[in-house]
Amino acid sequence: MEKHRVVITGLGVATSLGNTVDEFWENIKNGTCGIHEITRFPLTDEYKARLAAEVTDIDFTKYIPKKELKRLDRYSQFGIYAAKEALVNSELDMEKENANRVGIILGSGIGGIETLETQIINVHDKGVRKVSPFTIPMAIANMGAGTAAIHLGTKGICTSVVTACASGTHSIGDAFRSLQNGENDVIFAGGAEATITKTGIAAFQALTALSTSTDPERASIPFDKERNGFVMGEGAGVIVLETLEHAQARGANILAEVIGYGATGDAYHITSPAPGGDGAARAMEMALNDAHLSPNDIGYINAHGTSTEYNDKFETQAIKTVFGNDTTVLVSSTKSMTGHLLGAAGAIEAVILVKALQEGFIPPTINLKVPDEECDLDYVPNIGRKKDIEYAMSNSLGFGGHNGTLIFKKWEGK
Repeated sequence: MEKHRVVITGLGVATSLGNTVDEFWENIKNGTCGIHEITRFPLTDEYKARLAAEVTDIDFTKYIPKKELKRLDRYSQFGIYAAKEALVNSELDMEKENANRVGIILGSGIGGIETLETQIINVHDKGVRKVSPFTIPMAIANMGAGTAAIHLGTKGICTSVVTACASGTHSIGDAFRSLQNGENDVIFAGGAEATITKTGIAAFQALTALSTSTDPERASIPFDKERNGFVMGEGAGVIVLETLEHAQARGANILAEVIGYGATGDAYHITSPAPGGDGAARAMEMALNDAHLSPNDIGYINAHGTSTEYNDKFETQAIKTVFGNDTTVLVSSTKSMTGHLLGAAGAIEAVILVKALQEGFIPPTINLKVPDEECDLDYVPNIGRKKDIEYAMSNSLGFGGHNGTLIFKKWEGK
């Protein structure tokens, strides 16, 4: 059976750098840092990780009735918001669509941690009867997809991928496969996360995964020799994918085409990537083979680039394994601006990939000041570059050894 071509027709975000795609992309192009001191909860001296990329200016009531907000964890609120933004951006008319052929795949690495945290405190301090009856439906990691489907009116596939920091990328990859196979006509895909809570920050701090810098410009510094951990971000990203036939039939504005996807496992360690980035390299190779491309075709890689010692070193090695030790491919980590959105990271980075292809602009890795001899690729330091590219790649690597790679193609009307 011949596979359907899959295109992207809508984008939606909720981020520390903006809650519309235009605002978000302008800040990305300008190298704006979305990282500040945490305000979501009072910081005590025990918190050595004091910075995060918080979403501070979002109006959820734009899409969600005020009384309903109390029954949704923050991560679900982000997911619904980004999905509705993507719907508006795509100009898809759900009243004219066969809802049974429109789906959603929305991943989350953690789910409703804020709800769990609040209700565990309640049961401990106030007793069993003070636990909310909405605790479970607010906390479970699939509810972002479930509630977004209700708000969108989608009745096709409705699933949630949970692969840590690769969740958003795997969600888009799974949607790509479903559309290729003709199982759905349209799928909203991406990720949502809201882990800037007392427990979320404390737990990642205990893992020594978070940067302890108090300077926003020296905290999330991927590929910099002085990096010492990632900075937590929050928010959501959703893209609308359609079969090419469906998009053309409704006269959609096509933004880019999805042409390659690779997913592998390290089977190595619960948090560390495999030495040399073996799993990441195989994911990139798989995506290139899927897209029928050679490494030389790729103009830009949006790296996972978390600002942790092993991720940045091993991802650099993985890129060299696939592209060659002397590669000149442009690589950047936009987590230097957005922080790390865990299960939503790959989703907002997919939005960045689309815009980079559309505008011929490579976003920078900001605040990269101290070169690391083990990270010696062209990371587009500090200032973005104009460059027309036809193909771009995005990597996501998650705790547990989950690797995902997507390849998008610039849309040129054919």
